[in-house]
Amino acid sequence: MQDAPMRCAPALLSLLAVSVSLHAAPPSPAPPAAAPAPAPAPKPVTKPAEVKPAPKAEPKTDPKAPASPPVKPPPEDAYTQLEMLTRAMEMVRQNYVDDSKITYAELVEGALEGMLHKLDPHCEYMGKSLFEDMQREQSDTSEGIGITIALRQSILTIITVREDGPASAAGVLSGDQLVRINEVLTDSVGIAEAMQLLKGKSGDEVRLTVRRPGTKQFLEFKVKHETLAETSVHDPMLLSPKMAGAYKIGYARISQYNQPTARELSKALDELEKQGMKAFVLDLRNNPGGLVDSAVAVCGEFLPEGTVVVTTEGRVASQNPPPFRTPSRSGREPRKYPIAVLINQGSASASELTAGALQDLKRAIIVGTTSFGKGSVQTILPMKNGAAMRLTTAKYYTPSHRTIHEAGVEPNIVSALTSEEELRIAKWRASHGTGEAAALELANLGDKQLERAVDSLKGVLVFDAFVAPSLAPAAKPLESR
Repeated sequence: MQDAPMRCAPALLSLLAVSVSLHAAPPSPAPPAAAPAPAPAPKPVTKPAEVKPAPKAEPKTDPKAPASPPVKPPPEDAYTQLEMLTRAMEMVRQNYVDDSKITYAELVEGALEGMLHKLDPHCEYMGKSLFEDMQREQSDTSEGIGITIALRQSILTIITVREDGPASAAGVLSGDQLVRINEVLTDSVGIAEAMQLLKGKSGDEVRLTVRRPGTKQFLEFKVKHETLAETSVHDPMLLSPKMAGAYKIGYARISQYNQPTARELSKALDELEKQGMKAFVLDLRNNPGGLVDSAVAVCGEFLPEGTVVVTTEGRVASQNPPPFRTPSRSGREPRKYPIAVLINQGSASASELTAGALQDLKRAIIVGTTSFGKGSVQTILPMKNGAAMRLTTAKYYTPSHRTIHEAGVEPNIVSALTSEEELRIAKWRASHGTGEAAALELANLGDKQLERAVDSLKGVLVFDAFVAPSLAPAAKPLESR
């Protein structure tokens, strides 16, 4: 008998909906027309005829039409679904073997974790202690082991490895799958919890067990936390003639996007241009992203000011923020030489937005492998119990309204590296010479993706050399006297 009120609720709703539709129906004025016709029969006949214009009241498709949705039954019965959840919870509480794990708080928390995890890999429930730790440490990211992680096909995966960090020095590679952190298996660990397990102070040691998909090996690394530098633009140089030939092609790598990234890149480009640079390779491989504003400013080095680079769109269009546009250049012209951008499976978020925008606007050739596919916006929603939800609330779109979320940026020229080649490049990045010595080392490294990018820029420069004379005004023939 206790179920009767809940079962009656949908019936009451449907009865209310029927009553609303009856009150909204046009024939309602007909009853008063029948009352004033006690004796003469002709009058009631004429009055229904007058009521026929009632179809004029059919502009129910006017702006006030939103009143009609109650007539449509909801696609899902919320009461039934909540009843099923409640019954399942009671069945667990009555039958589960360990009564210390079946408090309502623990069961509801488990239901929230499962619900959010099912939405997408970036949604997560954060318990009170986890949320408090995240708030305390949000501003302090200088100490760590130099990796970024994410769920890829429900497996905790290392997306990027900083070449100047201890994880890179130990031999950890982008794409390695985290199997164990110290003694904790990661098969049921979320991103926030994994970050808690990986945290530590400078000098603390953490043991990582990983599976390397390329070789199917299980490897164990002991990594010590270090204080990491915050510079993000690395190795600006003119490439060696051994790789670039007679063409002066510049190179620089962005490891992440932080506040000074665009300023650092602008300064590096100015120096390379003074050395006669005619084309440029921007390396965004293993760049986990960072500040979107910084990525937009980097695009502004190569695009006219005010160019739309990224739009953010959620479910409610009226709540969408204005699009991201390239900033003012204070009268300076954007740089117009040819560009190639290197990406791989470790390029995520803001680095994908950079590559996607320059590709859409026909400003750069993209070389490498398809990027990670992280193009969504997560919002932290605090809850009354002190916990919080990380929820995907919007997606980023490139200038052609292409979403990179779960799709990534596909390169114009596909070029892949083996695990051995990636490890060799990572070791060079961690320790190499400077100046011309670094350029020569890079030329001898066997970086096939960089070589493909350089070859594509050579082709553009050769083409420009052929086209330029044909666009020049034809010389006038000498007049004979």
